[in-house]
Amino acid sequence: MANVTIIKEVSNGTEGAWKLCFQWCEYVYSEGDTDHGYRFIWRRPDGSLQAARGQARIPSFADMQELISLAAREGWLITAESDI
Repeated sequence: MANVTIIKEVSNGTEGAWKLCFQWCEYVYSEGDTDHGYRFIWRRPDGSLQAARGQARIPSFADMQELISLAAREGWLITAESDI
């Protein structure tokens, strides 16, 4: 089990509706180890996260590509582990 800290996030959709998010996160494990990584996750209309046992349904490749492109434009998409 890990505690997750969201470092950066982009999303598509509108306020007050379900939004698919792409996040850069820090995972802190109970032993104290940490990892960084990306995840897709849904935000409910109230802004809370919809955790689904580590899975998020991505409606289309275009949605995934749009979110990854937004992260790249914002400058936080890491393309190699050595860049962390």
